[in-house]
Amino acid sequence: MIEIKSSQMAMELEDKYGAHNYHPLPVVLAKGKGIYMWDVEGKQYFDFLSAYSAVNQGHCHPRIINALIEQAQTLELTSRAFYNDVLGSYEKFVTEYFGYDRVLPMNTGAEGDETALKLTRKWAYKVKGVPENQAKIICCENNFHGRTITVVSMSTDPDARKDFGPFTPGFITIPYNDLVALEKALEDPHVAGFLVEPIQGEAGVYVPDAGYLKKAYELCKSKNVLFIADEVQTGIARTGKLLACDWEEFKPDILILGKALSGGVYPVSAVLANDEIMMTIHPGEHGSTFGGNPIACKVAVTALQVVKDEKLAENAEAMGKIFREACRNIDSPFIELVRGKGLLNAIIIKPYNGKTAWDVCLQMKENGLLAKPTHDHIIRFAPPLVINEAQILEAIEIITKSLKELE
Repeated sequence: MIEIKSSQMAMELEDKYGAHNYHPLPVVLAKGKGIYMWDVEGKQYFDFLSAYSAVNQGHCHPRIINALIEQAQTLELTSRAFYNDVLGSYEKFVTEYFGYDRVLPMNTGAEGDETALKLTRKWAYKVKGVPENQAKIICCENNFHGRTITVVSMSTDPDARKDFGPFTPGFITIPYNDLVALEKALEDPHVAGFLVEPIQGEAGVYVPDAGYLKKAYELCKSKNVLFIADEVQTGIARTGKLLACDWEEFKPDILILGKALSGGVYPVSAVLANDEIMMTIHPGEHGSTFGGNPIACKVAVTALQVVKDEKLAENAEAMGKIFREACRNIDSPFIELVRGKGLLNAIIIKPYNGKTAWDVCLQMKENGLLAKPTHDHIIRFAPPLVINEAQILEAIEIITKSLKELE
């Protein structure tokens, strides 16, 4: 390994040897602890992205890191060709934690979504009685469920789709937060499921109308259609409840989790459902070499215990209210709208003096806060859920100062 002696050196190496599939903010991070990260030169930053809500429990949480180390020194991987002495205990813990009969363990959010799609189709043929190869799944415009071919087949983002066809058939796309469109789509008897993000994160933290999710769930029930919640980003306390669906007091038929399921320490995702759905999958029909490995299981149990023990959902709700109120009180021509729930928030940036959301993020970086634009005009603000009020207010000062410096 080459010793990295400067941020510039690290960026040049990535540019020369790596695929150009990301456009990162020009900062090279070398250390993280709690809500902070440090670059190669030692400068400290507030982390207001949390690796897209993977690091809800804070960087390098000692309990989670210790679980990782202890298990890694004992048994790292068996594959699912054999039983191991950790998986069953994890499966009992996670199903009881979220209130489902069974879990199918995977590694990444995109794998979780793919798993949920396969489960939904299998259920459609084996339980609902949809004719073979005729099952359809409803999805929403501006969704983000990952980057696989099948997932981008559902996307309406030109960057996600251009030059990647042909696409997987079987999807009906409707506007988000539109119950009339959903009701009409559900008239098709071949519809098996409705896949939705409770809040559209990558699209810019679009929060639907109050009652939308519960009513959508009820519409699905009336047509014997599965409600599939992609809570990879919104789940694990991010929005001020354990799950974003908890705000409307219903339980999705299929729940997809990832990211903060491991506290960002290890790739862990999970799909949860009850027996009628989950038991349609038989040996050899779906799986993963790394899914449910001993390290992942130990890390996930500890990460979920941290969420409960440290009351991170309650803290996210309280700190989110403070953050949004403070942002709305910032007097700046750049701020068009502030929206969000819990500690998943966004500021819609109106271009001013030739400066855009990207310029605002660059200026905040200079002042010690890291966030990233989405869709050119929206900045998402999602710090680790361990943040306190004094730190929120300090971050607000940095945001305010950065905006003023660009006016």
